[in-house]
Amino acid sequence: MPLPRTAAASVVLFCTIPSLTVARHLARRLVARHLAACVSCLRGAESYFWWRGRTDHARETVLFIKTTRGRLASAMRFLKASHPYTVPELIAVPIVAGDAAYLAWLREACRG
Repeated sequence: MPLPRTAAASVVLFCTIPSLTVARHLARRLVARHLAACVSCLRGAESYFWWRGRTDHARETVLFIKTTRGRLASAMRFLKASHPYTVPELIAVPIVAGDAAYLAWLREACRG
């Protein structure tokens, strides 16, 4: 069964942030600029990663950024410019299915 065009045009961008305060600030700016329809902040993530030749870890907040493919590049540029990390985690995955009304709202919210 082919996917609805509306689902394929939508993505979720994941981004880890060092604090809830910074996460909230970035989330508000993404939505205000219509780079995202919705940003969910999930605090309490514990990340383990390889950095500068050793294993490191951090407590982080994860942003779930719901946006469109058309706004994705702009959202990623904004986050790279505004993010406190040298190498921010920016991973986008397509939304392969979803409620038609939600996906329509998502597209409309990102139009500005």
